[in-house]
Amino acid sequence: MTRSAASGVAEWPGAFQLAGEAEGLALVFSQALSFWGGIDAETGEIIDHSHPGLGQNVAGKILVMPGGRGSSSSSSVLAEAIRRGTAPAGIVLERPDPILAVGAIVAEFLYDIHMPLVVCEIAEIVSGDGIAIAIGPDGEAIVSRV
Repeated sequence: MTRSAASGVAEWPGAFQLAGEAEGLALVFSQALSFWGGIDAETGEIIDHSHPGLGQNVAGKILVMPGGRGSSSSSSVLAEAIRRGTAPAGIVLERPDPILAVGAIVAEFLYDIHMPLVVCEIAEIVSGDGIAIAIGPDGEAIVSRV
């Protein structure tokens, strides 16, 4: 984490798996979440009974977690949730996840709907924080508390 000298705002530099900009409230989990069987694409609600986020809704939030959790079908569920408007506004991960990246890329290609996917340090992001994902001057990802 760094602090912007001009504003004093907490910033986490990162790398994009899929570039874009988004803003929303953070929904932070210490446990990975599978979109296949874990999210209802019609509503955005977490339906995985073994996940601590059961019953919470990801729609419009900045989903923050260590990484994704298989199955490869998670990409199709994420793409469908993006199409329906029930997906997170953006996803911030501690480690890259190719399956979630495929879902976001497919939604961008098929539906022209952009959902950024960022890899950065997540330890200091707390559920309920206002989070913005922006594109830095050199194309890098900048995640900040707003």
